[in-house]
Amino acid sequence: MRIKVRVTPNSKSDAIERLDDGTYRIKVTAKPERGKANEAVISLLSKHFHVKKRDIMVISGASGRDKVVEIA
Repeated sequence: MRIKVRVTPNSKSDAIERLDDGTYRIKVTAKPERGKANEAVISLLSKHFHVKKRDIMVISGASGRDKVVEIA
């Protein structure tokens, strides 16, 4: 399954919100440097969808706020 994600790094808390158009808004406390925010997004998604972290991969947008994530 592929989902579109809009990430807000350096937030006060971690949160996932599903929008009406099917995309997800994800807030993470990690800073957007050296992939820390991407790791936090993967960790948060793994808890939300109850899958292992290794089953989640950022397909596109690794260095931007808008990403496409694949969940196996």
